[in-house]
Amino acid sequence: MKLNAVGVTTSNFSKTLEFYELLGFKFPDGVGDGAHIETAITDSSAKLMIDSKDMAKDIIGEDQKPGNHSSFAVQYDSAEEVNDIASKIKSAGFTIIKEPWDAFWGQRYCVVEDPDGYKVDLYAELPKNL
Repeated sequence: MKLNAVGVTTSNFSKTLEFYELLGFKFPDGVGDGAHIETAITDSSAKLMIDSKDMAKDIIGEDQKPGNHSSFAVQYDSAEEVNDIASKIKSAGFTIIKEPWDAFWGQRYCVVEDPDGYKVDLYAELPKNL
């Protein structure tokens, strides 16, 4: 078994693409057909799928409700990268739920929120003390 994709919905494709591009996701040029866009699958990451709220409602039969807990996490190479991404998110006017901190479980951690309320964890492994 392999996790293949993570999906979110959006009410504003351009703002949502801007947010996820700041996190490092790569999308084809443009905003797809206005109902669906996704990243390519790579060896190191599942793809991210973004659907319009209208399309998702047609599929599942009800409005979507982002949870109050993170729905997925993005791993970075260093604590500095987590700090840098969080700074870019904040500078672009997006919401940081929890500023970067060194978590007791050994990771630099941060929680951000996309334009439609989806929470995303950002983290990097901290160097182990020898």
